[in-house]
Amino acid sequence: MRIIRFLKEWTLPVSIVVGTVSYLTFHNIDALSEVGDAFGAFFDVFFPVCVFFTLLVTFCKVDFHQMRPHRWHAWLLGTQVLLVAINVGCILWLSDNDISRKILMESILTCVIAPCASAAAVVTGKLGGNISTMTTYTLISSLVAALLIPAVFPILEPTEGVNFTVAFLAILEKVSIVLVLPLVLAYIIRHYLHRLHAFIISQPNLGFYFWAVSLSITTGITVKNIVHSGASIGLLSMIALLSLVVCIIQFAIGRGIGSMYGEQINAGQGMFQKNTALAIWVSYMYLHPVASVGAGCYVLWQNIINSIELYIKEARG
Repeated sequence: MRIIRFLKEWTLPVSIVVGTVSYLTFHNIDALSEVGDAFGAFFDVFFPVCVFFTLLVTFCKVDFHQMRPHRWHAWLLGTQVLLVAINVGCILWLSDNDISRKILMESILTCVIAPCASAAAVVTGKLGGNISTMTTYTLISSLVAALLIPAVFPILEPTEGVNFTVAFLAILEKVSIVLVLPLVLAYIIRHYLHRLHAFIISQPNLGFYFWAVSLSITTGITVKNIVHSGASIGLLSMIALLSLVVCIIQFAIGRGIGSMYGEQINAGQGMFQKNTALAIWVSYMYLHPVASVGAGCYVLWQNIINSIELYIKEARG
């Protein structure tokens, strides 16, 4: 019973440990390398499916009549744009020809420019926040990021054949498949498939456990990226440290903005919980590949903070 209780209270850290140990085991034991490659191909397909069902289950709880913009949405987005502008300015004026410094700054940019995590509503719901308003913010944030990323990244790392329209459509496609499709299906289930909807609603933690499985896979991918990055220990350590600092700063800013509107939980999660899967992908596509380590570390920090929040809420009853 104590083990089950521990797993329930610390689901996210356990997921992180499982993902880390699993990858390192298959990576370091030669006899398991072929099996690891097969699992890697499987998880490439399974991960988006798992995220899809995480969101589908969560969105079935959304009251679509409450899905409208709020003032705290505008404050969060305005703050994000300001942070992105400051970061880009630092990269252009301070990196010079120092490739390590530029990679470090680009890794931090990925942690700032990424949209709100698609599964932010899952943790928000567990913390007692409003899933409907968080879902609205996630959609708006994703659209803003789809505009920001193709506008900013080509300035930092010019790539032949990649213009604003190409990058915008590629990012929008990624976001639509993972975010919009489950939202549409959830609407259909909620309004037309009442028995299925009732079953999903009767399983309050189903979406959270789907997300825990997704986190294990994400962690394994993050560890893989770090192992194969080829970067020095010093640079990787600085990326990990600064991504933690950025994570805490964005969490504090979100909570501060939310306190003005009685939306501390929603605004805090909306500001700091990022779509790191998208951030890692765009880093590989448009920036230096090592910059993706920033988003990879960020996912670990944000879920540790989420775990602490959930533990505090559980302790308070």
